[in-house]
Amino acid sequence: MPKILVIEDDPALQRGLKDSFSDEGYEVLVASDGEKGLDLALSASPDLVLLDIMLPKCNGYEICKVIRLEGYEYPIVMLTAKEEESDIVRGLDLGADDYVTKPFNIRELSARVRSFLRRHRASDVTIFRFGNCELNRESRQFQKEGEPVSLTSKEYQLLEYFLENVGKALTRTNILNQVWGSSIVVTERSVNRCIATLRSKIEDDSSVPKHIKTIRDVGYRFELK
Repeated sequence: MPKILVIEDDPALQRGLKDSFSDEGYEVLVASDGEKGLDLALSASPDLVLLDIMLPKCNGYEICKVIRLEGYEYPIVMLTAKEEESDIVRGLDLGADDYVTKPFNIRELSARVRSFLRRHRASDVTIFRFGNCELNRESRQFQKEGEPVSLTSKEYQLLEYFLENVGKALTRTNILNQVWGSSIVVTERSVNRCIATLRSKIEDDSSVPKHIKTIRDVGYRFELK
């Protein structure tokens, strides 16, 4: 039975989340402050964490940072009332996988949770398939509608990174560090240009992309549909 840890200091919202996910069959742990939440995150082996940002004793940013520094890879979904770009981007850059802004639809949140929990570890996948496309990691070949399509080295690395992180909100900083490397001096324009050329190769209509979705003021999300 998947175990969800809810770190939220609003009593009504905490209770609502616990009841909703318990009704769906999950084991639900709760914490009302950052210190207790971090302790449970490191000791209780949750399968996913729902993490509020503004918490007493220890905020969500610090919790997220410590979880990742300790090597835990389970999904973290931020719950935040803040909609400013810098707050969302900061959490994602610290290692959160996605975010929802309050007030949110519980059905949408539940769908995201199910998606994260059922996703297999992409590092073990050899062949990725999406839409009418296929990426073979062993041969480093990409095909669309059964025909080979040439990708540059950066386009290949970018597509591979997207496919390893399907459904995640990825900031431009995430992408720069993982695809270009933090030691190389490049700008976000490099990300935008590479995404534009990759879209032209994988999308049926790059002006209305189905796979590489833009998240306004944040970054990008890859979808398999």
